[in-house]
Amino acid sequence: MHRVKSLPKYLLDRYHDWMEHSFPESREWFRKLAEEGQSPRAMVIACCDSRVAITSIFGQRTGELFVHRNIANLVPPYTPDGQHHGTGAAVEFAVTSLKVEHILVMGHSNCGGVRGCIDMCTGHNEALLEQKSLVGRWLDVLRPGFEQVKDIEDKAMRQTALEKEGIQVSLENLMGYPFVKEAVDAGQLTLHGIWANISDMDLETFDGSVRRFSHG
Repeated sequence: MHRVKSLPKYLLDRYHDWMEHSFPESREWFRKLAEEGQSPRAMVIACCDSRVAITSIFGQRTGELFVHRNIANLVPPYTPDGQHHGTGAAVEFAVTSLKVEHILVMGHSNCGGVRGCIDMCTGHNEALLEQKSLVGRWLDVLRPGFEQVKDIEDKAMRQTALEKEGIQVSLENLMGYPFVKEAVDAGQLTLHGIWANISDMDLETFDGSVRRFSHG
């Protein structure tokens, strides 16, 4: 552990600035969260991409959204094999313990993970094809989506199409989790798909009845 260093100065400076200027007005809210616990109404599964401003666009206070991030906002198939499954564990906790009413799968434009999947599936990134590549094996979850868009010749259009297909793949995989399906069937949980253009934060929502995205 001797290689673990203290926080970078710029982060410490921002923390101290936040403590001095922003935290005081929210002190009671944080104390309430600490004493009463969290009770978010919605879970958001989003990409790790630092440009995706989840809490900002929904105007949420700390404690109001249960957020899980991973590469390309993917939900893998339900695989109860006794191994480590971070995304599945987060979904299980959100549904069975927190009793969230909504799960939002949020994709976005210019997604590097989606671009990596395209490069991998078209043979333009050999590193991701290697079995030892953690990113590559994770992006295998998106391969079914790539099969739906592989014939689109325009690269920008194919990228956007796969970003949206990835949302649909994740929504379909969510319904394979027995506790998710049970809650959905009971009317206790609804699933949602949204895609954000990060250049202007314009949102499109997925309509499952027609399998199409439209402006909300």
